Formats: sequence, structure tokens, C-alpha cells
Amino acid sequence: MAYSIELADRVRERLSMVENIEVEEKKMFGGLAFLVNEKMCINISHDNLMCRYNPEKEEEVTEKLGFLPMIMRGKQLMEYCYVEPIGFQKPEDFEYWMKICLEYNKIAKASKKK
Repeated sequence: MAYSIELADRVRERLSMVENIEVEEKKMFGGLAFLVNEKMCINISHDNLMCRYNPEKEEEVTEKLGFLPMIMRGKQLMEYCYVEPIGFQKPEDFEYWMKICLEYNKIAKASKKK
């Protein structure tokens, strides 16, 4: 499992500032996922963030520095993207990604339990 410990700590610290949420860390997608209230919210994959966001923000998100579409089985997964480090080095950019992930988490559907 290869992911940036420093980035994971940064996400962990930011999530600790949010009141009334339950955070679970889980190894998935080849990295470390942060589930908020039992829903995948944000993931660390190598040195990148993997973000889950409201698909209504697709146009805005794709214009952000560091954005990479998430492709699985040859198709782009809507509401998910990767963000390269250049896209979240500045505190305000990191906050942008955390904020859109947390906002969408409130309305996102949870995965079905197996």
C-alpha cells in the first residue's frame, strides 16, 4: 500500500476539525481512504488526493490545477477525480478540495453493505 504518510496526516488533521462526523480510515483503491459517516469521502493514492465531489461541479473541478479524471475500465468515473500535488500545495487549494468532498459527503449515497 503506497501512499504519502504526510498527506494522510494532513487530511486526518483537517477532518479532526469537523464537528459531528465519524471518520474511519480504510485501505482501499490502492491507498488510504477516509470514510466520513460511512461514505467514501477522500482518498490518498501515492502522492495524489482522490476526491469524491458533486457531479454538478464537474465543469468547475476539471478546470482546477492538478485535476486528473478517474478512469476505470476505460470509462471516466463521474464524481471522482485525482488531484496531483501541484493542485493542493497551497493551503487554500487543499481547503478547496477538502471542502467540496465534505460538502458532497452530506448528500452522497453510501455503498451497499455486503
